[in-house]
Amino acid sequence: MAKKKPGLEDLGGLVFSTNNDFDEDQHSSEDQQEFPEPEEQELEAHFSSKGRGGKTVTIIKGFVGPEEDLIALGKKLKKKCGVGGSAKDGEIIIQGDDRDKIMQLLEKDGYNVKRVGG
Repeated sequence: MAKKKPGLEDLGGLVFSTNNDFDEDQHSSEDQQEFPEPEEQELEAHFSSKGRGGKTVTIIKGFVGPEEDLIALGKKLKKKCGVGGSAKDGEIIIQGDDRDKIMQLLEKDGYNVKRVGG
C-alpha cells in the first residue's frame, strides 16, 4: 500500500508566514460561505419506491446549507414522524409515505416545499 504524501491539511490549520503584517482572520482557511435562510429555499418532496424492494420512502431534495444542518433537519423530521431514514448528499430520506406531514413540518419551519410526483 502506497503511503500518502503529507499535505497542508496535515498541519492542522497551522499557517507559517514570514509577513509581519499577516492577519490570520483575513486569510481564514475555512470558507465563510453564506447559506440562504429557510424562507429562501425551495425544497421538493418526492415519493419513491424504486430500488428499495417495494418499500416506500419520502425524499426531500433541494436543501442548501452545511451538512450538519441537513443532518439536524433530517433527525427532526424522523423524530416527528416516528420513523427511520437518513440525510446525506443534500437529500433527506424518510421511510414511508409521510409527504403531507413532512411538508407541514417544513413549512412550519419556514421552508418553501413543493410536492413532486404522484
